[in-house]
Amino acid sequence: MMACLDVDYREAAAYAAGIAFHDWSDAAPATEKVIPVVGVHPYQPGQFFRRELPCLLAVLGELPPVAVVIVDGYVWLDGVSVAGLGAHLHQALAGKVAVIGVAKTRLAGAGAAVEVVRGRSTRPLFITAVGMDAPMAAEHVRSMDGPNRIPTLLKRVDSLCRQAR
Repeated sequence: MMACLDVDYREAAAYAAGIAFHDWSDAAPATEKVIPVVGVHPYQPGQFFRRELPCLLAVLGELPPVAVVIVDGYVWLDGVSVAGLGAHLHQALAGKVAVIGVAKTRLAGAGAAVEVVRGRSTRPLFITAVGMDAPMAAEHVRSMDGPNRIPTLLKRVDSLCRQAR
């Protein structure tokens, strides 16, 4: 089983969403969870993981066990060794779960990210990974359901956390 995770921040709390699914080509999730998380760290430049990681771990704990997690953002900030959110999540999970980062914008210095163009878009997604090689992760993202740039399940998890009340 695999999962897509995302977080939306409000004044009083964050809302963490998680979707579990069986196959890369799935159009619908097997399980969806959204949870409020209070006491979230304020945003600090260069320390985004301190804010987001507790939220991701909280919602991941509500999902069935997974072998792969997809996060919105980068695993490696320089493409290979400077830990981003995904690398911190992988470490928090004792290296037992592969993490794929799907970023919508290019990060200066992350030259090793694999570009994936989907649908009719000409703008790529930028894929980094830990626990699996980045080209394989990119192929998985490319094969996900949906006719547009952003795969269906990634759009769904984003909507879930944004619409939570």
